[in-house]
Amino acid sequence: MPGRAEDSELEFARVAKAISMDPRVDRPEAARAKGFGSKGLKVERRLFAFHSKGRLVVKLPAARVDTLLLEGKGERFDPGHGRLMKEWIAFGYADRTSWPKLAREALDCAAGGKKQQSPTVAVSVPAAPRGRAPARRSRRRSSSAARR
Repeated sequence: MPGRAEDSELEFARVAKAISMDPRVDRPEAARAKGFGSKGLKVERRLFAFHSKGRLVVKLPAARVDTLLLEGKGERFDPGHGRLMKEWIAFGYADRTSWPKLAREALDCAAGGKKQQSPTVAVSVPAAPRGRAPARRSRRRSSSAARR
């Protein structure tokens, strides 16, 4: 039976696979960075979620992080140098049922708040009726312009 660390890695892999289906997420081979969050999920090479020490770590606006903390959810992320990050929040394995929703929220924030667009459907627009020119604007000057 796998240990808790392996369980959390498997859970993150499951979440990452589902989130990676979104066309806004960078393909893993496009994200070649090393170091902080090098194996995380990215949009336009900007990291928005990764797995660290059995936790899901996501980037959200500072106000949203504060709200989640006030609700007793998650903890500010410390990358190891003792400085807590304002826009990064970590959720333990016990909160794994909320990981997909949190990762999706972080994706939406990283993508500029733009939700995934549904496939484009071509719509035909009827042409303007022929035979009559469009109405022109009057060239008459207003009374104030005529006085100048």
